[in-house]
Amino acid sequence: MLQAAETAPPTESLDVVARILKDRLGAVAVSFLITDFTGSSVVRLGAAGSVETGEQARRIPLAGTVYDDVIRTQRPAVEDAGPGALVQVVAPVTNRGDAIGLLELFLPVAPDTSVLREVGEAAHALAYVVIANRSFTDLYQWGRRTLPLSLAAEIQHRLLPMSLTCEAAQFAVAGALEPADHVGGDTFDYVLDRDSVQLSITDAMGHDVRAALLATLAVGALRRARRAGADLVEQARQADRALRGHYQPGYVTGQLLRISLRDGTTEFVNAGHPWPLRLRDGQVQEIAPEVDLPFGVQAPHDYRVQALDLRPGDRLVMLSDGMLERNVKALDLPDIIVRTGALHPREAARSLIGAVVDAGEGHLQDDATIICLDWHGISHSQRDADTGASLTDASALSPTRPALDGH
Repeated sequence: MLQAAETAPPTESLDVVARILKDRLGAVAVSFLITDFTGSSVVRLGAAGSVETGEQARRIPLAGTVYDDVIRTQRPAVEDAGPGALVQVVAPVTNRGDAIGLLELFLPVAPDTSVLREVGEAAHALAYVVIANRSFTDLYQWGRRTLPLSLAAEIQHRLLPMSLTCEAAQFAVAGALEPADHVGGDTFDYVLDRDSVQLSITDAMGHDVRAALLATLAVGALRRARRAGADLVEQARQADRALRGHYQPGYVTGQLLRISLRDGTTEFVNAGHPWPLRLRDGQVQEIAPEVDLPFGVQAPHDYRVQALDLRPGDRLVMLSDGMLERNVKALDLPDIIVRTGALHPREAARSLIGAVVDAGEGHLQDDATIICLDWHGISHSQRDADTGASLTDASALSPTRPALDGH
């Protein structure tokens, strides 16, 4: 399958994989569904065969569907409608916690354990096929767009990390962003090094292209400094100098966090950004750091690095002020953080953003952005998740949908 995908053009690799699986497993239809930017729908890409599914369009809303169940739980679903009906098998296509999409098959008979294992292996390999080919074509970018993007939104999305979720032995991190009606310039970023994980969240002043340009300068300067090995203070200084030195009036608030994977110590810089929230033992506490001026402010200032108390089992939530706007003031964010505490950070971030969008009745005055980090501790040597491992679990053979467990 991997060899055939490598031989095929990048735009046809999914179709080739689907045809191979169709022939090998005797499936009536096989297809890949990619998740969109918001995580609220999927789009069918790459298909072999066809089957009547009752869909009204290629874009499929997730709410209340088996697709949503599989993405949330990261467990496969087998739905058997009875004698004579095709059996639907849906498996997660995920890499290191990043829910890229779904592999869907319609089989003439219920699959046995060996077939489920092969579906799981194919779904795992398919994640790498997508990752390898998305650099060469806009097909996957097209599939991830629920609506056409404005110029500002296009710039904003290109500033985000390629994968919005990452699982490692010591942590799991996920980010989510819902742009305002007029893009507000929010961004987030993370990177995993040999001995640390670094996170950042920024919010550029203003809206539309002007905010996107400010965000571009800030993120570019932060990444440049980080990749050159600079510490957090120097990263902050370079972002500040970039904004002040390139004739861009305005400023960008931000938070920078670095966690050592050797001893678990933390370093933290707050540049005028809303304070983070920490979930520990079922209680949410707002962390009140020393606050320095935003990047780009035309006044003498410097940045201070400080420690952040983070223990194994903690969840840290960093957010932008769009999560605190007056039209969402009625939301009890700490309560939602507690209620979603058992969910994977990917699903917790998605739930929090969804609550904000609902409170704003689908219209946000400012971007809503969140980073959710679960800290497992330095004693962990292997990550908890093992994509596809649950495919041979006997419970996966049940035609009922799996319970929501978030992992």
